[in-house]
Amino acid sequence: MQKYGETVFDILYLIAAITFGIVILIRSKNNKHRLMGWACLVLGCGDAFHLVPRVLDYFVDADLSAPIGIGKLVTSITMTVFYILMYHIYLRFDGAKERRPITITVYLLSAIRIALCCMPQNRWLQNDSPYLWGILRNIPFLLLGILIIVLYFKERDVPHMRFVWLYVTLSFAFYAVTVLGAPFVPLLGMLMLPKTVCYVMILIAFYRSVRDDS
Repeated sequence: MQKYGETVFDILYLIAAITFGIVILIRSKNNKHRLMGWACLVLGCGDAFHLVPRVLDYFVDADLSAPIGIGKLVTSITMTVFYILMYHIYLRFDGAKERRPITITVYLLSAIRIALCCMPQNRWLQNDSPYLWGILRNIPFLLLGILIIVLYFKERDVPHMRFVWLYVTLSFAFYAVTVLGAPFVPLLGMLMLPKTVCYVMILIAFYRSVRDDS
């Protein structure tokens, strides 16, 4: 029963994310809108590399460890790109000002995160990443997330962006518990579902912002 529920959830999520991206890009009238559209597409298409093999693994009698592992690597990178795009969306809010040290920090944390994800010690091809490396590669990602949370909290009065900081906070909370606890209590892996819901809420906020600006 779980495989059917998870499969439907994953497919609907991917369709929603990619659809939001396409619709937003079609309706976009400025760079902020386009960044929101690309953020949706990067999120949806990136997650597809992981979720599609995962769904197939439920129904295909074959060893999909390598595709699932590589999909996790791709998703790890595209998720980092998603937060870079979120930073540039923030810079286009009225009143937001770019500060060079913050920009450097965003790109430095992103580069460290991607570099750690690409290390062979992660054993992506075996889909059997060591617990320690699961923590190491997520440290710069968590710091990047905290930075985005602070920035969006400061700009929470921007129309439709009021709760984005909260969605990001909750998504990282669910993700942290999964990374730290799921290897010991597999049931905690189910927290990836509410984490995904948080991302959908961010995409809805982007869509509403573009809709009302059109």
